[in-house]
Amino acid sequence: MNKNPLLALESFGQSIWLDYLRRNSLTNGEFRDWIGKDGVTGLTSNPSIFEKAITGSHDYDGAIHDLVRQGKNAREIYQVLTVEDIQAAADLFRPAYDRSIGTDGFVSLEVSPGLAHDTDGSIAEARQLWSAVNRPNLFIKIPATKEGLPAIQQLIGEGVNVNITLLFGLQRYKEVVAAYLSGLETLAGKGKKLNGVASVASFFLSRIDVLVDPILEKTIQAGGKDAKIAEGLHGHIAIASAKIAYRIHGEIFNSDRFTELNKKGAKHQRLLWASTGTKNPAYSDVKYIEPLIGKETINTIPVETLNAYRDQGKPTLSLPEGLIDAQRLLDGLGQVGIDLRAVTQQLEDEGVEKFNKAYDQLLTTLSPLIIHRNP
Repeated sequence: MNKNPLLALESFGQSIWLDYLRRNSLTNGEFRDWIGKDGVTGLTSNPSIFEKAITGSHDYDGAIHDLVRQGKNAREIYQVLTVEDIQAAADLFRPAYDRSIGTDGFVSLEVSPGLAHDTDGSIAEARQLWSAVNRPNLFIKIPATKEGLPAIQQLIGEGVNVNITLLFGLQRYKEVVAAYLSGLETLAGKGKKLNGVASVASFFLSRIDVLVDPILEKTIQAGGKDAKIAEGLHGHIAIASAKIAYRIHGEIFNSDRFTELNKKGAKHQRLLWASTGTKNPAYSDVKYIEPLIGKETINTIPVETLNAYRDQGKPTLSLPEGLIDAQRLLDGLGQVGIDLRAVTQQLEDEGVEKFNKAYDQLLTTLSPLIIHRNP
């Protein structure tokens, strides 16, 4: 009998988390099966995931009606439901957290998406959620916007675990790591232990190809001298970006600056591959898993991708390979007139907007229940 390829990923230093959460899955044994049979060691959530879970099922009906009778408004109901789910998930993954000595076994809860450009608001809500959930294996998700960077630094400096989300660009990744290190230095300056705080940098992948590929296709169709270059870039930019991010990770976390922090107990900020479900049907279902297996990494995947990798996966230490080719691919974008920084900024803006829409849609769904609540 062949070994489940998902279980083999741990031997290469990679953790598999689920980009999925729904109340019934927490209580019916489904998550326990993923943990026990597939080696899943954490999960991530976001407003889109909760919007689908709450509006697309009857799992929450009783709880919502109880909260409506208590006079809660839509935002309060959202927070109560999400905190309860995250607490239950954190308890399920607590053994992985304890076993890894605080390196794995985390669950993530995002601040309200409307705070993506509000530093002080993000800090205040992150503190409130951190206290409400009250679990050591919680990550508070903060977007990697310009306004998110000081929030990340402040929260790490207070000992709050942070998952930096909506990260697309390599320059922004460097700024994210700098915020993490500065936060650790603040914590150390307070005489606090550093081994109790953790962070991951969530690099979003498939959306890069979704945006860049159609631009390349236009160049290919136009023909001319740039068409051949564009053909070589098509479908490869997201993975190339991830590989260069991994190279940057290695450089920073082998630097003298981090070495000093590591002596005081600081953990590496692990790279987390997000948006790894394949959106282009022409591509492999495991396109954003197979080439990105390496130490100090996490891949958070939707259930469909988990099932696909269980069936198709052929794990090998692939992430450190092809770094020269990856840089060549990214350099090639400029040759065909594509500004990668502009692309990643657009993706960040669209990501914030997408989460805002999901959040607003959920509040809109809840509001009629509140208006017509029983006296």
